Amino acid sequence: MFEFRFSSNFKKRKIRRIFDLEPQEILLDKLAQKKTEKLGVFQVPLSKNILQLTYFLFLILFFILFYKTFQLQIIQGEEFSALAERNKFIIYQIKATRGIIYDQKMEQLVFNKPSFDLFCYKNDLPQKESEKISVLKEIAEILNQDFEELKEKIEKSNQAQFLISENLAHQELIILETKAKELPGFQVERNSIREYVDGDVFANLIGYLGKIKSSELQQELEFYSINDYVGRDSLELYYEDILRKNAGKLQIERDALGNIISREITQFPKPGKSLVLWIDADLQRKITNQLQEKLKEIGAQKAVGIALNPKTGGVLALVSLPSFNNNLFQKGADSEALKNLLEDPFELEPLFNRAIAGIGYPTGSVIKPFIASAALEEKIISPEKNINCQGEIVIENPWYDAEDPESGQEKWIYHDWTIHGWTDLKKAIAQSCNIYFYRVGGGYKEQKGLGAERIEDYLQLFGWGEKTGIDLIGEGKGILPTIDSEWRLGDTYHLSIGQGAFAVTPIQVANAFAAIANNGSLYYPQIVQKIVDTSEGFTKIVEEVEPKLIRENFINSENLEIVKQGMRQAVTNGSATGWLDFLPVEVAAKTGTAQTERTNYYHNWIVSFAPYEEPEIVLLIAILDVKEIRAAALPVARDILQWYFTRE
Repeated sequence: MFEFRFSSNFKKRKIRRIFDLEPQEILLDKLAQKKTEKLGVFQVPLSKNILQLTYFLFLILFFILFYKTFQLQIIQGEEFSALAERNKFIIYQIKATRGIIYDQKMEQLVFNKPSFDLFCYKNDLPQKESEKISVLKEIAEILNQDFEELKEKIEKSNQAQFLISENLAHQELIILETKAKELPGFQVERNSIREYVDGDVFANLIGYLGKIKSSELQQELEFYSINDYVGRDSLELYYEDILRKNAGKLQIERDALGNIISREITQFPKPGKSLVLWIDADLQRKITNQLQEKLKEIGAQKAVGIALNPKTGGVLALVSLPSFNNNLFQKGADSEALKNLLEDPFELEPLFNRAIAGIGYPTGSVIKPFIASAALEEKIISPEKNINCQGEIVIENPWYDAEDPESGQEKWIYHDWTIHGWTDLKKAIAQSCNIYFYRVGGGYKEQKGLGAERIEDYLQLFGWGEKTGIDLIGEGKGILPTIDSEWRLGDTYHLSIGQGAFAVTPIQVANAFAAIANNGSLYYPQIVQKIVDTSEGFTKIVEEVEPKLIRENFINSENLEIVKQGMRQAVTNGSATGWLDFLPVEVAAKTGTAQTERTNYYHNWIVSFAPYEEPEIVLLIAILDVKEIRAAALPVARDILQWYFTRE
């Protein structure tokens, strides 16, 4: 009906639109404009400065974020990864048991007694400080400990698992077990302590346990926790590597919330191996009891008893008195008694093993069989030759001048304890004739002597002046005399009868006599006979400890046989007659009395072996610092040998 003028032209043209507007947009824009005018607010474009400031702030935040990411991932990545791993995994110990010690008849001398310890697991403590404080106060009250000290101990510890209290009292254990769920971060764990049978009888032989102290030792014993114990002294220490338990490791994996994901044993526990000794426990007890009774009777305080098997070097008994109770060193023991032991107000040194330790003692006449062996070996004298003993020998001083006081005394007189008359080698041993041994040791008139150097050489062959190598800690080596320009003939005389500037340990003396008893084989004395494994409920031999020779055939067996006959004669017609001659078996022996530094005090010795033809035991008894000369050791040896061969 209507027709626009330019309609035909518009139809032929195309309009290029920069943007399209929808009707609703126009409507909304008008509404917004009206609202803005009504409120009096006008749209103002952002200034250029604000945009630049926003841009720079964004860049700074970006670089901070980038730096922290670089620091956490690259610079400290390994450290935080390790921390995360530690938080993820917790390592707990799996307890093992220490090896046992048995005597030769499998009598158990040591037990692993159960005990209970309280541990703190730091990662399991409450996260809230108030809750943690409440738990710590409860623990402190149960254990009767100072709260502040307990709190400080826990805060300073850098270990995930550490000991709070060991060997819990019965009442403490009951309360802790009852309240276990109320005390997160604390756990009671079963452990064990050593319980020694007849502690004061075997203490110097077995030793005791003590805590690991040095960081070096903790590193060496990788699986030990801070409350673990290692051997201190004697067998517990000497055989630490054998007896030692090796704890296992249990690895627990947790998620970020502390929930347990998995448990894995990464190291299985290994109990220690056990020891079977040469020791005869009943013989050890018998020697101890007999010596204690004799010490009480005569008013002495120190003694030694040693028994060896001369065929093997096995130690059948080793007693040192006074002794101590090694159970006092175990946790939870009588602290006051332990304090008194360590302070030793009477200076009796009960911790000192007199059987093996120290510089030793003068032997007195028990040296004479070794001087006789040397004289026979060097052909200084024949066993049949008799020397007339009139109770003394007199040495004239060739430099004596009555008018010169510096020339010394006119003569020296060396005495015997009695007049023996005509004496051969066997009688000299049997009756302990000093004059005979003065002559064969130092020489006199027509009798040529060994001389100090050769005496010392032969004593060394018998093991004197050096450690025997016994498998115990703390052995001494003794002292042989220093033979120099100041040495005199009188010194050789004194050495020949076991006096003067020398000293030996009782184990050296006993071991040397074992070499006489077995015709010339010097063994290393050994306490341990076997190493066994008893962890599976039966005894499995891991290692047989073979007898070990130091030397053999250093003295002709025929010469040793003559010496043995002299020792047998000491029992039948000599210094041991009336004591050892009515026993169930034939015995050979040598007695000795040695002067001490104290006036009228002596060391009283006897060494014997039996049966005479086939010796199976060498018994040494030494009672030290005996007032006046008396037969103190002989009755003890008699009673022990009587019991040993009858067991009555």
